[in-house]
Amino acid sequence: MKEIKFVDVGEGITEGHLAKWLVKDGDNVKEDQPVAKVETDKAVVDVPAPIGGVIRIVAKEDSTLHLGDVVAGIGTSDEMKGYKPGTASAPTKAAPPKVQAVSAVTAKPVAAPKEIMATPSVRKLAHELNVDLAALKGTGPSGRILENDVRAASSGAKPAPSPQKFSETLEQAHDEEIERVPMSMTRKAIARNMEESWKIPRATHMDLINATELWNIVSKEKPKMQKEKNIHLTFLPFVIKALVEALKENPHFNASYDHEKQEIIVKKYYNIGLAAEAEDGLKVVVIRDADKKSITKIAKEIQDLHDKILKKTITIAEMKDTTITITNIGSLGGGFLAVPMINPPDVAIIGILSIRDWPFVENGAVKIGKVLPFTITFDHRVVDGAEAVKLGNAIKGYMEDPEFLDML
Repeated sequence: MKEIKFVDVGEGITEGHLAKWLVKDGDNVKEDQPVAKVETDKAVVDVPAPIGGVIRIVAKEDSTLHLGDVVAGIGTSDEMKGYKPGTASAPTKAAPPKVQAVSAVTAKPVAAPKEIMATPSVRKLAHELNVDLAALKGTGPSGRILENDVRAASSGAKPAPSPQKFSETLEQAHDEEIERVPMSMTRKAIARNMEESWKIPRATHMDLINATELWNIVSKEKPKMQKEKNIHLTFLPFVIKALVEALKENPHFNASYDHEKQEIIVKKYYNIGLAAEAEDGLKVVVIRDADKKSITKIAKEIQDLHDKILKKTITIAEMKDTTITITNIGSLGGGFLAVPMINPPDVAIIGILSIRDWPFVENGAVKIGKVLPFTITFDHRVVDGAEAVKLGNAIKGYMEDPEFLDML
C-alpha cells in the first residue's frame, strides 16, 4: 500500500491545483497510469500511480495542494478498506486491538480537525519558529493566521490586530457589487515573476526595420508551405534567426546576471523564449538551439508549441532555460511601440510590433514600404544603451538583407 502525494515536480514548485481526476474512487489502476492532472504555476502535469491496485481518492478536484499533501491511497482491496490518509506505513495485517466497551451515553464524538488558514510562507515560518498553528487564533480576514501572529506566539507577546485592509473596506462599502476572482496558478507565477522583473534597472531601445523584402518572401512562401508541409509560416521564424545571428555579435545580451558574484553569465547556446498567450495567462515557450534549426523547422516547432498551449499539454521542460525572450505583440494586431517586461533571468526581451505600410526615405526619395517596429528592453546593469543600438542595428541588417532572408 502506498500514498500518492503532491511532490516537487521541478523548479522548486511548492503549490499546485488539483485540476481533474482521471479515475474514480475505487477504480483498479495500473502502475504508472496517470490518475490526476495537477496544474502548477508552470504547466499541467500528470500524476502517475506509483503501484497498481485499488485507488482511494482523498483530495477533491479544484482544491489547492501544498508540498507533501496526500491526494490518494493505493493498494489491494483489503488494504484500502477503511483507508485514512497517513496510514500507508502501517502493517497490512495486524491483530485487532483490544477494545473496551463504552456506554453509548458516555461516548464522545471525535472532533473534526481544525482547519488551519495560513499561506505556505506563514506555515514555513511557523515550522522554523516551532509554533503550533493549530493553537493560534488568526487576526487576519476570516481568522486567517498571519506572519505577525506566528512571530507573536514565538515571542510570547499578544498579537496586535491587523489594520483593516483596503479590500475589506471596499467589500463593506459595496457589499455584493464586487466579485473576488481567485488567481490561477499561472497568474500567481506571473505576479511573482513580474515583481522580480520590476527590480531590474532597465532601459529600452526602439527602432524600425524595412520589412518589405521579408513581407514579399513570406507572402510568396506561406501558401506553398501550408499546402506541401501543413506549416503555418509567419514572420517570427525570420526574426528568431536574425536575432540569433545578432546575438553572436553581441553576446552579453544572450546572458544572465549573477548578482551575488557580480558576474555576467554569457551563454554559448541559443534558447529563444516566446511569450505566448494562454487561457490562464502568459506563458513562455522555448525554441531550443535555434541556431541549429532552419526557418521551416522553427516554424513547425512554433506551431506545435502553440497547439500544446491551447490543449494545456505543454510541459515544464518546454518552458524553461531561455537565454533571451521575444514577445510578439504584433500578432495581436495592435500597438506601435511597447516597453515589455524582462523575463528573469534573461538580460533582455525583444518586442515585435505589427508590420504596416509606412513612408521611408531611400536614396533621397520618399517611398511607401512595409515597416516593422521593434524594441529592446535590457538590464542596464549588464549592457548599456550603445550596445543595445549595436544589437538593434545587427537585427535590422539581417532582417533587411534579401540573401539572409532567402534561407528557407
